[in-house]
Amino acid sequence: MNLLLCMERESISEKIDGEEEEKGNNSVEIKVLFFARARDLTGVSEMQLAVSAGSTAHDCLNKLIVKYPSLEEIRSCMVLALNEEYTPESAVVKNRDELAIIPPISGG
Repeated sequence: MNLLLCMERESISEKIDGEEEEKGNNSVEIKVLFFARARDLTGVSEMQLAVSAGSTAHDCLNKLIVKYPSLEEIRSCMVLALNEEYTPESAVVKNRDELAIIPPISGG
């Protein structure tokens, strides 16, 4: 009986610890890749970006424009890719996702 009681306490303790970790982890970190004109405007080819859990690609883009206001120049014509797949700005980002900023590319 004592063994069962100890096991129950451990199980309850693990559940509480897990819930605290989830509550304490209110942000995610993603990798942002900048291509072509986006790279020229920011001066970087990639960076880490911390955003609130539940953030969308749109939220990430807004945060990037605060850091790099010159990105506003291509905002209306850029394409986003999340984990190597084109994505709408409404897509929710998760921890360790990769968000690519792809400006229009011309050439022939």
